[in-house]
Amino acid sequence: MSREMTASDAPPQERRRRKRLSWRMIGFIAAAAIILMLGTVAALIRYAPLPSASFPQSTQILDADGNVLASMQGGVNRQTVALPQISPWLVRATLATEDRRFYEHSGVDIRGMARAVWVDLRHMSKEQGASTLTQQLARNLYLSHERTWKRKAKEAWYAAKLEQIYSKDQILEMYLNQIYYGHGAYGAEAAARLYFGKPAKKLTLAESAMLAGIPKGPRYYSPHLHYDQAKARQRTVLQGMAATGYITKLQAETAAREPLRLVPLPKDKGKIAPYFVDYVRKLAAQLVPLDERLLNEGGLRIVTTLDSRMQKAAEEAVAGQMPKNSELQAALVAIDPSTGHIKAMVGGRDYERNQFNRVFATTRQPGSSFKPILYATALNARTLTPTTRFNSAPTVFYYDDYRKIYRPSNFNDRYFNGEIGLRQAIKSSDNIYAVNTIMQVGPEEVIAMARKLGITSKLNAVPSLALGTFPVSPFEMASAFTAFAGGGYRPEPVAIQRIEDRDGSVLYEANPRREAVISPALAYVLSDLMRSVFDSGGTAHRVSRMLTRPVAGKSGTTQSDAWFVGYTPDLVASVWVGHDRGRAISSSEAHRAAPIFAAFTEKALASVAPHEFPVPEGVVTVYIDPATGQLAADGCPEKVRETFLAGTEPTEACVLHGGAREPAEEPGRGGSLWHRVRRWWKL
Repeated sequence: MSREMTASDAPPQERRRRKRLSWRMIGFIAAAAIILMLGTVAALIRYAPLPSASFPQSTQILDADGNVLASMQGGVNRQTVALPQISPWLVRATLATEDRRFYEHSGVDIRGMARAVWVDLRHMSKEQGASTLTQQLARNLYLSHERTWKRKAKEAWYAAKLEQIYSKDQILEMYLNQIYYGHGAYGAEAAARLYFGKPAKKLTLAESAMLAGIPKGPRYYSPHLHYDQAKARQRTVLQGMAATGYITKLQAETAAREPLRLVPLPKDKGKIAPYFVDYVRKLAAQLVPLDERLLNEGGLRIVTTLDSRMQKAAEEAVAGQMPKNSELQAALVAIDPSTGHIKAMVGGRDYERNQFNRVFATTRQPGSSFKPILYATALNARTLTPTTRFNSAPTVFYYDDYRKIYRPSNFNDRYFNGEIGLRQAIKSSDNIYAVNTIMQVGPEEVIAMARKLGITSKLNAVPSLALGTFPVSPFEMASAFTAFAGGGYRPEPVAIQRIEDRDGSVLYEANPRREAVISPALAYVLSDLMRSVFDSGGTAHRVSRMLTRPVAGKSGTTQSDAWFVGYTPDLVASVWVGHDRGRAISSSEAHRAAPIFAAFTEKALASVAPHEFPVPEGVVTVYIDPATGQLAADGCPEKVRETFLAGTEPTEACVLHGGAREPAEEPGRGGSLWHRVRRWWKL
């Protein structure tokens, strides 16, 4: 009986023949696919046009109204020159550093890529770059700097296309006119003039090696910013030149020792709000993950919160109080309490001489300007009310289970030598009252309140915390006081509203948090108390005539610092005055912070109608006898209006003078219906 022969029944020779045929077919198909792919790539390289080149555009920093504050790095500085106008030393240094096989490959260096991958695998990190000089040019002209395989493939394609269209020298010339050398300088000519004040043709070997090392990290290897790192990079370049045979080892050693004559960076005299612009630059780099080159020349639009009119008022207020030919410094920062928008910032009196931004300095003690945070803690805990009385006299305080002693004193050893209430303590900045308060409420609670208000600087739980003995920045103080000005709500401070790319796409948009950190009633009571500093006998009464609107605030003075942190319902401003090296300030210098605040606030809010702090629910206002802190009676010789958190107001009539007490202040001042009925019933 016959049956059909299967493959398994075929003789061994037949099976081997069929297997060879199968492999040949697979090989043929694979070869055809490779030929087709190579043909397609070749056709693309030959016939597909290059995209339009993307040339750098200066990134602009704008104020809240869209006016230009500054261009990043002062704008794009580019001067195109022919290759013969560039020093041969710079050409050789660049080739030795960026692409030693430039004249041997066709745009993509396969051997160089293999070597880079091998080094990376050995070191288990990205030690070697594999992009040729032509690939770098293609990337700068046509592509973004994102790290993807798709971008890498396009880079290789464009590099091959460039090699097909242009000669090697033409590509080298384009590269040397395109590469970024830092501080806004693009190309060898602009860089040579920026760093050495000479044309690129006249660069020496040492200068050329310095410049050739910068593009790897324009900021890190800038000799103006990091000279030691730049010199180390220069030596690396010189060693590479010696290794490739461009120079001898002796020439490399001689050039490394040669002193460099750098020219100073040009001053950007037209920049508005320079301290704020510096802050925005650093902040933008954190908010948008772009390298320095793209951040500077990517054509971005950074829309900030700055009000140029308020900024001008701030700069004029600081300049008006700074004595000429003095080393006295000042800082001011203003924040809108409803939005958290930073409206003005002055980091010092002369940006050209010193770029240190004192608004963020965390080395200066705030002194008594810290006391409102203490009193907010005590009022919130009901440990203290405006009528709580302490003796204003030299006092010894024991703490840490009576193992330690603290002996505070008042400014100039001035005491009332009798009991005073909270309003008087704030008005005269009584230190003994403040320490009594922190001993009652506990320093740990004060620190907790400070953290809620946004203060992050180190604070220790000791009695001296009440007097602001731990350094805090003016920025932190302004941010904390926005809760008092904003009815208990503290917004996250904002400097940048949004960042757009050159096409208008939004890369970042601010969405700040606004948190309720204290009650509206507490914010109002504290603000009402702090308005007393402008009254007769108050620490800021000298500037009261400069102000035409309701203002609250607190001064602070230490041996080396003068502060004033104040606010209206529309604006918070923190002012610091002192010397950079912590030198003691004179009596006249100690009185310059409050005038700066007053002059700035009035001018900054000139177009805003004055209005009172809004009265929230939970506030009660009654008349009291200041001598006893009790409800004022008909026979009391002096009656003052005082504001309380509902439920903490006094209920006893003045025991010294007896008789019927004064009725509560007008109901519209915030007393609840229950409290009005209760007071009526007691009558």
